[in-house]
Amino acid sequence: MPDTELRYRIASHADVAALMDLGLAAYGEYAAQLTPDNWQTMKSNLESKDKMTALLDVSTCFVAESDGRIVGMAFFVPSGNPSHIYPAEWSYIRMVGVYANFRGLGIGKKLTQQCIALATQMGERTIALHTSEIMHAARATYERLGFTIVRELPLHLGIRYWVYSLSLQSAQ
Repeated sequence: MPDTELRYRIASHADVAALMDLGLAAYGEYAAQLTPDNWQTMKSNLESKDKMTALLDVSTCFVAESDGRIVGMAFFVPSGNPSHIYPAEWSYIRMVGVYANFRGLGIGKKLTQQCIALATQMGERTIALHTSEIMHAARATYERLGFTIVRELPLHLGIRYWVYSLSLQSAQ
């Protein structure tokens, strides 16, 4: 386990390559639980600079750093950015990831809490996320933070996914 101090900040477009590397490392652990074709699909998405840049364009990305290296990330997408999963009136969290050797330090939880805090500050009413059956630690963290399952999604990459949401108290 690393013996360094963590620093939290908001990522910029200068961080795209580091965010892509982290995404590949964090989600790469699931390669063995997917078929080779499904892993290649996920990997291609994670390696897409255009997709990472587009996500950064519409979100606030919170990162954790250790010795100047990004070791954790979470993207907060405000309402008004609907997708095939989320309605326009919901804000949501995407791509929470932490390098394996930095897990167990509460980084994913803290990054998720930063997303929730920003959503609350912005007056969002609902924050959501989706996660899968193979992401056990993430699901447990989200449930401890108060997220509850809204619905199951159609199989994606051969695995089950669920949409979780958390109702927020409006500051208004």
